[in-house]
Amino acid sequence: MSGNTLGTLFRVTNFGESHGPAIGCVVDGCPPGLALSEADIQIELDRRRPGTSRHVTQRQESDRVEILSGVFEGHTTGTPIGLLIRNIDARSKDYSNIAETFRPGHADYSYFKKYGVRDPRGGGRSSARLTAPTVAAGAIAKKWLRENFGTQVRGYMSALGPIPLDFVSWEHVETNPFFAADPSRVQELEEYMDALRKAGDSVGARIEVIAEGVPVGWGAPIYDRLDADIAHAMMGLNAVKGVEIGAGFRSVAQRGSEHGDEMTPDGFLTNNAGGVLGGISTGQPVCVSLAIKPTSSIRTERRSVDKAGQAVMVQTLGRHDPCVGIRATPIAEALLALVLADHALLDRALCGTVLRR
Repeated sequence: MSGNTLGTLFRVTNFGESHGPAIGCVVDGCPPGLALSEADIQIELDRRRPGTSRHVTQRQESDRVEILSGVFEGHTTGTPIGLLIRNIDARSKDYSNIAETFRPGHADYSYFKKYGVRDPRGGGRSSARLTAPTVAAGAIAKKWLRENFGTQVRGYMSALGPIPLDFVSWEHVETNPFFAADPSRVQELEEYMDALRKAGDSVGARIEVIAEGVPVGWGAPIYDRLDADIAHAMMGLNAVKGVEIGAGFRSVAQRGSEHGDEMTPDGFLTNNAGGVLGGISTGQPVCVSLAIKPTSSIRTERRSVDKAGQAVMVQTLGRHDPCVGIRATPIAEALLALVLADHALLDRALCGTVLRR
């Protein structure tokens, strides 16, 4: 199976299954000399970890990361960094009733038709469980970017289903399970999720992720555009059905006099471009917005077919997030950091001798 590696110079290869003995990744291309410990990675994994509130899956995984290679005496060596996360709370029997059927909206059908075989336990490779190694790799990229360029990558939830959420302050994002930047709406969100869970249904979300301190000049025209690579990476996140850079679809209704970001000797006046022009970073914050669909695994019975093509009714048991978007913020941050780290190295390789005024 191809399609498990992200990046050109800063490369991450993801492996494992939701209910296998372990999941993990290999980070190849991280420059040597970066101070790195398991604690640096664990802090990000704990933000994504399941079972942290009643609003997400109650699968109890500690997500303790092990560094297997690429670090000596507390610093990266430039060799591949092997990261391992052991699965300790898989309940494969929860999926025995869907082994021969396909869940609507899930990858079961397409996986089986493509490969002729599928792992029904927790969705196998299609499970959001496989985002944990992405977050682990992203923790390395985040630290390298921060120490070398002062780049900071942060995200927040801007909508939970039909409920829009305003941005108030970054300081509030880590104080609630929704990564919401408006603390006044948290109780409303909790009540909404409680009702949704009792109804056996699910809902989507919108996530904003912003990278500040991105130098001008990262990216390239045409096929290696920074924004194209960001969209490619974000669409690799489970349940993402839409990606916007800057104004995104709002630009359809904007006029050119409004959308084009005017410049002054002191800098840009607006940021409708989302920090990218012609596929190259402008030095402004890189702003990305994600649309995440409702969780496909729900308790409500729905019509489907089995492997023989016969009509069946499907009800998904087990432990699932009523809204996968609740834990998506750390994952989106990780993906943006990975793309930026890759482009930082690509820019250094191509334009390391260019004097930028």
